[in-house]
Amino acid sequence: MSSLFTPLALRGVTLPNRIAMAPMCQYSAGPDGLPTDWHLIHLGSRAVGGAGLVLTEATAVLPEGRISPQDTGLWSGAHIDAWKPVTAFVAAHGAVPAVQLAHAGFKASTYRPWAPERGGVPDAEGGWTPVAPGSEPFTADYRTPTSLDEAGIAGVVEAFAAGAERALDAGFAAVEIHAAHGYLLNEFLSPLTNHRTDAYGGDRAARMRLTLDVARAVRAAVGEDVPVLTRISATDWVEGGWTIEDSVVLAGELAGVGVDLVDASSGGVSTEQRIPLGPGYQVPLAAQIRREAGVPTGAVGLIVEPEHAEQIVASGEADLVLLGRELLRDPYWPRRAAAKLGVAYSGPAQYARAS
Repeated sequence: MSSLFTPLALRGVTLPNRIAMAPMCQYSAGPDGLPTDWHLIHLGSRAVGGAGLVLTEATAVLPEGRISPQDTGLWSGAHIDAWKPVTAFVAAHGAVPAVQLAHAGFKASTYRPWAPERGGVPDAEGGWTPVAPGSEPFTADYRTPTSLDEAGIAGVVEAFAAGAERALDAGFAAVEIHAAHGYLLNEFLSPLTNHRTDAYGGDRAARMRLTLDVARAVRAAVGEDVPVLTRISATDWVEGGWTIEDSVVLAGELAGVGVDLVDASSGGVSTEQRIPLGPGYQVPLAAQIRREAGVPTGAVGLIVEPEHAEQIVASGEADLVLLGRELLRDPYWPRRAAAKLGVAYSGPAQYARAS
């Protein structure tokens, strides 16, 4: 019996297996953050490929929360209508469709990676002034943000809640809050980027306040049966920054306000980070959070081989394995993994001759 291919129940939703497609920005949205046929094929093919949970890219809750002008959003009724065909296709092919709700903070209004330009997009090219805990840019070539006041912070919380409500209307069965990778919630969490002296800055409890406020609001918005996940950067990988010990405390607090699983990534808030890259390099972070906080976790980061993914779940290091680049390379990785692990795992009838 394979642990990787056992179902995972999260509130009123059961994932058919422990394989998830990690959120990956595609920078391919239409005008005003609307998903396109690219997203239907990109996400739909991973559902056909056998992933149990299919997560969208970072999907902005406000226009100014996009990383680039080509990022997807979920801040209007038009977005609901545009996402419906995507979620319907994913669900029809056996996967659970989930959205990652996000706000890019001081990393917003940037060129997409393959553009010839780098850094901040000017207003004349469709850019905007980003917001952040303070007024310091991420780097010198990023745009200088406006520091959020308390009214602006309240607006962010409301936007996450409204985005979660729209997600359900659009057909998503679960939501993930993006509090990692140097984006807005992560910026409030990290002492490297949060130098506020009000109720949202200072000690760890104050720096956690916005993320916990968002988690409470999202839980209230989706009700009791919908799973809520939160992606965090479990460490900044910088001396004096956010640590795994901080993440254990945060994970416990998140669980207390209704978060069902912590998706443990890392880094992104500082260019000074030094990340020890290697297969499964972030798995120990997920394992420590799961062990010390008593919270279900997802492991992500250079997980490639089916046997490795199986071992992560079977040994109790994490409850879910999220694949990113490996699912870009091979949308049918879950079906290949099943064959390698000796699991009888039927595919679409159209592909039966390949069994």
